[in-house]
Amino acid sequence: MNHRRSTPPPPVTLDDVCGAQKMLTGVARVTAMEGSRYLTQLVGAPVQLKCENLQRTGSFKLRGAYVRIAGLLPEERAAGVVAASAGNHAQGVALASALLGVRATVFMPKGAPLPKISATRDYGAEVRLHGHVVDETLAAAQEYADTTGAVFIHPFDHPDIIAGQGTVGLEILEQCPEVRTIVVGIGGGGLAAGVAVAVKALRPDVRIIGVQAEGAASYPPSLAAGRPVAIDNPATMADGIKVGRPGDVPFGIVGELVDEVRTVTEDELSAALLLCLERAKLVVEPAGASPVAALLSGARGVEGPVVAVLSGGNVDPVLMQRVLRHGMTAQGRYLAVRLRLTDRPGALATLLGVLSVADANVLDVSHVRTDPRLGLTEVEVELHLETKGPAHCAEVGHALRDAGYTVVD
Repeated sequence: MNHRRSTPPPPVTLDDVCGAQKMLTGVARVTAMEGSRYLTQLVGAPVQLKCENLQRTGSFKLRGAYVRIAGLLPEERAAGVVAASAGNHAQGVALASALLGVRATVFMPKGAPLPKISATRDYGAEVRLHGHVVDETLAAAQEYADTTGAVFIHPFDHPDIIAGQGTVGLEILEQCPEVRTIVVGIGGGGLAAGVAVAVKALRPDVRIIGVQAEGAASYPPSLAAGRPVAIDNPATMADGIKVGRPGDVPFGIVGELVDEVRTVTEDELSAALLLCLERAKLVVEPAGASPVAALLSGARGVEGPVVAVLSGGNVDPVLMQRVLRHGMTAQGRYLAVRLRLTDRPGALATLLGVLSVADANVLDVSHVRTDPRLGLTEVEVELHLETKGPAHCAEVGHALRDAGYTVVD
């Protein structure tokens, strides 16, 4: 008698992803590949950008959401669906539900970007704001599903979702058959898992690198522990990958098929977003720019051709403004300086003359005259300057000190 245990079938297979691709024909766009000359020079090998930021709803999330909802039984569709998301999955579920004629309720964190909230409503979903992080919002959506009978559409922890996201991997192999490395952002893990399933089945030689924000990196400790581990208070501007715990289903796939998981800092995310905007002319949200951030922070040793997946482009304009300024500051192209000078007519004009000689562009000037730390004849001036890099920032500082100004900060 044979007592050997049979190996359980994988939760998602290549056949599942191929089936999802057929289902998505005419629904999801086959998004463009764009070459990046700058990243190609940095890596020393061709780099292509897979532009899921140009997908319908502005991210890859439509793929998985549509496959999941299309697979529901008629009685399940009649009960409606419920989802939880910081924005991209919300919009994907809303549009997929509208296309399939299913009622959708979407829970979003209270701090979700207003454009994402507005877009989700415009696609026809009812939006409810709850919690401050995705994990709290997920719990509220699950409770709603238990109470009302609506089908919960998880953003990443379901085989159908992963199969849908895996169609990105199939497109990469079709558009760049010579690819050697794929870099993809990881939040809960649905996209990375789907891409890994599709790519490794057809091209096991391709290296897959996952990227997490340093302040929301749940995969490194989870992979070390051999099980999903929750982290406390995930913090990052990249709300699309701000997830405190890996999904059970994608975790097993990522652990088996993803070759490496890297983390990137907020400064690196800012620089990547700025690069996508300036060099590639692409609007990309911080989560979508995470693969580019990984290449910027550690490009050497990555075998090319490389494909970096720009997973989304739904960025709040207010956040975009902050991130761009932060990115410019990190590159030494933006300088804020406070200094003291004598409060007399012409003092400001003299100061601006020094800055003009130093070739610094003044963006903003503010005065403080009432601070108790100031002397009777002193004024504190804060200047926001556009500069040309770290060396130029140092030159501006030296010019101010050489002119006799007291630089406070």
